[in-house]
Amino acid sequence: MPLATIEQASREKRMAALGSVGSAVVLVSLKVFLAALTGSLGILSEALHSILDLVAAVITYLSVRVADKPADAQHLYGHGKVESFSAFVETGLLLLTALYIIWEAFQRLLFHAPHDVHASLAAILILALTMGIDFVRARALARVAKKYPSEALEADALHFSTDVWSTFVVVLGISGAWLGVRFNIPWLGSLDAFAALGVAGVIIWIGSRLGRQTVDALLDVAPQGLRERIANAVDETEGVLQTERVRVRRAGQRYFVDVTISVPRTASLEQAHAASEAVERNIENIVPADVVVHVEPRARNDEPLFETIRAIAQRRGLAVHELSAHHYEGHLFIELHLEVDEASKLRDAHRQATELEEEIQRVTDPATRVNIHIEPLGARIVGAEEMKELSRAVQNFLNSLPSEYHELVDCHEVHVRSVERRILVSCHCAMDGDLPITDVHDFTALLESRVKERFPQIYRLTIHPEPVEES
Repeated sequence: MPLATIEQASREKRMAALGSVGSAVVLVSLKVFLAALTGSLGILSEALHSILDLVAAVITYLSVRVADKPADAQHLYGHGKVESFSAFVETGLLLLTALYIIWEAFQRLLFHAPHDVHASLAAILILALTMGIDFVRARALARVAKKYPSEALEADALHFSTDVWSTFVVVLGISGAWLGVRFNIPWLGSLDAFAALGVAGVIIWIGSRLGRQTVDALLDVAPQGLRERIANAVDETEGVLQTERVRVRRAGQRYFVDVTISVPRTASLEQAHAASEAVERNIENIVPADVVVHVEPRARNDEPLFETIRAIAQRRGLAVHELSAHHYEGHLFIELHLEVDEASKLRDAHRQATELEEEIQRVTDPATRVNIHIEPLGARIVGAEEMKELSRAVQNFLNSLPSEYHELVDCHEVHVRSVERRILVSCHCAMDGDLPITDVHDFTALLESRVKERFPQIYRLTIHPEPVEES
């Protein structure tokens, strides 16, 4: 998330939390005044509820300020869990309030004479005003909590929305008490205690929901369905064979995702890195997340034999080329060139070749025949001397061959060099671009034979084939 967006989110969350503190102060003042004026247990329970809401709003404001701080040396995953802990504390306060209200209500209903409630129409209207304040603040908090996922603001929004319904129940209770006094119906005075029990029930219901959410957040329970969405997105990423593990945890408005993926074992480090970056982007399109991708090399189910052999050599740190395989006398016959350190002794090089051969036989068939040509691995850059006369002779000879071979158009960029008493030749040969590469390879091998036959002093000829339109 861009820095400017993070700062804007932090500012909006702080202003929403600060607005909650102000609203809670107003509500507490009104309800404490009404409780003292009327003696209503329902209003008293609401006042206690609002006092705890004020405490919770202050905790929310402080937690939002702390939660948006960046990660540091002691908090490597940031401070987002402060919001979850704040919501957990608020849940505890709610449940304690509910227990007190239940105890007081049963005391009045079972062990004391009906309590004299001094209800009035003004008290009812003031309670209706507090309902309006609760409703407006709940909507404002819910909007910010949804826009910038915040457990603390969500908990605060639930508090204020709970107040709307609990205050409505109290209004019914005190209205009943007022009607009881007005029309001399004593039993209606008990509605106030029942209203208090109704408030307690609402508090317990909303507190249990909030408590389950906060405990889930503190215990790193992943949101339902999120893991499956991430796994599906990763499986569809180019270069990924399979999603092997997905772990998700949330801290504040940010998620932390650990993913283990498998890629073809013959993939290069750059290809594996590109796949992991694509995985990160796909996950960030689902949720704002800090993503860690672990890559495991795996053999594909349909892995070709040559890829298997290259993977075996790669795992051993060996370079191989000129791979070929064919069936011979009922057995698979494999040939390859193995490059070893040019400073190696034959004994050491042969041991490497033997170990490679044995592993190839284990993954194919013990009866497979493997023939390995050992050659030095090029590691030194040496000087070379251009042989211009021989270059011209080779080029003239190659350009005389198109009359014999329709595949060849012309040869150019012919260079002949003397390197450590060996004559090396390189050239470019233009051909029909529609030729299959297997035919091209066979034809270049034929050209090499013709050149070496004509110039036996040449040790090696390297031909670069190219389409005629690009030559």
